[in-house]
Amino acid sequence: MKVLLTGGTGFLGKNVARALDAAGHELRVLARAGSNLEGLPAGVEIARGDVTDAAALRAAAAGCGAVLHMAAMVKMWAPDRDVFDAVNVGGLRNALAAAQAAGARLVYTSSFIAVGPTGAQPADESQEHPGRGFRNDYERTKAQADAIARAAAASGADVVILYPGVVYGPGDRTDGNLVVQMVADHLGGRFPGIVGPGDRLWSYAFVEDVAAGHVAALERAAPGSRYFLAGENADMNTLFATLAEVSGTPPPARHIPYGAASALGRALHLWAELTGLPPKLTHEVVGVFREHWAYSSARAERDLGYRPTPLREGLRRTVEWLRT
Repeated sequence: MKVLLTGGTGFLGKNVARALDAAGHELRVLARAGSNLEGLPAGVEIARGDVTDAAALRAAAAGCGAVLHMAAMVKMWAPDRDVFDAVNVGGLRNALAAAQAAGARLVYTSSFIAVGPTGAQPADESQEHPGRGFRNDYERTKAQADAIARAAAASGADVVILYPGVVYGPGDRTDGNLVVQMVADHLGGRFPGIVGPGDRLWSYAFVEDVAAGHVAALERAAPGSRYFLAGENADMNTLFATLAEVSGTPPPARHIPYGAASALGRALHLWAELTGLPPKLTHEVVGVFREHWAYSSARAERDLGYRPTPLREGLRRTVEWLRT
């Protein structure tokens, strides 16, 4: 099948591109001028454009049987907050229109954060974001986009929605590869400490599993279906204890109280607003660390053959990659 991939030059996107190529699909990648194309499969067709440009996206989708829409604004802060809306919400609207014009299936990569925090018990696809209490612009716009995608699916459009967990593993060290950045900082002695007591569950999804899940969803998911592509639910203390086992580096000794981290985050956010320099932490990010983000991929395992890699094995492979 000929597939248009948006967001194909990002951390997860390149892994998905390689998985699509290995599965025999003909691939066209929408990429902005100056995008890093290193790591994409050889022979991939490049269509220049941006998801905020409806005409460019529609032209790129022409002749394709499917659009995999992965492009997103994944940052803790941006000088212009409207960019989150333009990319995460407007980009999805444009992708829906482009897929409809091409008569193509749309596979939309949402995010775990789009359905909201969970409590200690893992959530499944029945959970929807309450639409309030957003911790940052990324959560707000991904939740809004998710509602749009679900409405399109409910109206009969051939839309499949995927919710990756906290994706990690070998690949470009972008803002979307948060866990690997933490691991690299810790191994290099640069990690300041765990925010809070470290007892909040996150669902860690190995990048190659998530990429394979995208291919399976493209090929086998029913129209209107939704799937979590998550992984092992573990708290931050367990993450670093497991990392210690596979790396030989002791876990962080310091825990930073939420209050202190939030105060520092507010100061760094203010400094970013004044200088335009991206902050290392914001109070909004601390709000994310306060919550559980635990999810079940049982439906994807049953319907798509999704198989999450255990956290210990995923971290072992990640550390090996970092060290080479």
